Amino acid sequence: MKALVYQGPGKKELSDRLKPEIAAPTDAIVKIGKTTICGTDLHILKGDVPTCQPGRILGHEGVGVIDKVGAAVTAFKIGDHVLISCITACGKCEYCRKQMYSHCTNGGWILGNKIDGTQAEFVRIPYAETSLYPIPAGADEEALVMLSDILPTGFECGVLNGKVEPGSAVAIVGAGPIGLAALLTAQFYSPAQIIMIDLDDNRLAIAKRFGATGTINSADGKSVDTLMKMTGGRGADTAIEAVGIPATFELCERLVAPGGTIANIGVHGAKVDLHLENLWDRNITITTRLVDTVSTPMLLKVLQSGRVDAKLLITHRFKLENIIEAYDTFEHAAKTKALKVLIEA
Repeated sequence: MKALVYQGPGKKELSDRLKPEIAAPTDAIVKIGKTTICGTDLHILKGDVPTCQPGRILGHEGVGVIDKVGAAVTAFKIGDHVLISCITACGKCEYCRKQMYSHCTNGGWILGNKIDGTQAEFVRIPYAETSLYPIPAGADEEALVMLSDILPTGFECGVLNGKVEPGSAVAIVGAGPIGLAALLTAQFYSPAQIIMIDLDDNRLAIAKRFGATGTINSADGKSVDTLMKMTGGRGADTAIEAVGIPATFELCERLVAPGGTIANIGVHGAKVDLHLENLWDRNITITTRLVDTVSTPMLLKVLQSGRVDAKLLITHRFKLENIIEAYDTFEHAAKTKALKVLIEA
């Protein structure tokens, strides 16, 4: 089968690999229908994720059809259409019992990281009954690809951890796909302001169409002053970091209001300075999280109802044989105006 393989920092190739086989009774083999590229895949290619070793098939998002099931799998059968969660959950360990599936001692974020992932024609899914979701008849499978990772990540790591409330002021630093997913789901809680901050005017214009009440291009270095004027001098009750570099986290430190929350979503590969000399008396909360996907069933209902149109995040479509071109498009988003690129296997 064809698969996108990580070959070390800065290196990837489309290769021929053996089709995966059932390795445990709880496994399922899924024939990939559609997958996508995540910003986390770019962090892997930068060498920011040491747990992902050369030779690994990348990808942790997608939808597909059950090709084979292990002897212990009774919830799914061959031919079922399924949504693949980016998080693998055994459902039995201490962390799964706490609904912290991202820290499952037998799974967690392993797809496209510690085991072969979804940017291929087939993928093996461990603990299939608790790591796959049935796709309802008639559902838009392109939209559902956004439910594998970015929508639950934006919602759980940004909106829920950030304690977004009615009437509050929210600043989202980073108007990429994850930041936009946080923007879409923050509106569930009716904040008075959602202000998007980015360097890309195109992405800021998209954010405005998606429901942002205000936008700031931070290229002039005056984003803190601008946001303070927009919030009456208070700052943001919730500052969501959706990039994963030191400058954007430190910007959140300067934006957050007294009593506010900094909710980190970004994947950080370098140290960040915590300026306690400025924050020690401001009653702020800082949260970190790897998505647990506990919200996926709820978000699936929201998508089905039409309250959120996840397909708005898809800007480009490619075949699997053109995935190198898809990566180039996604990596150069400022030039290509890409958000999510959909890949059909």
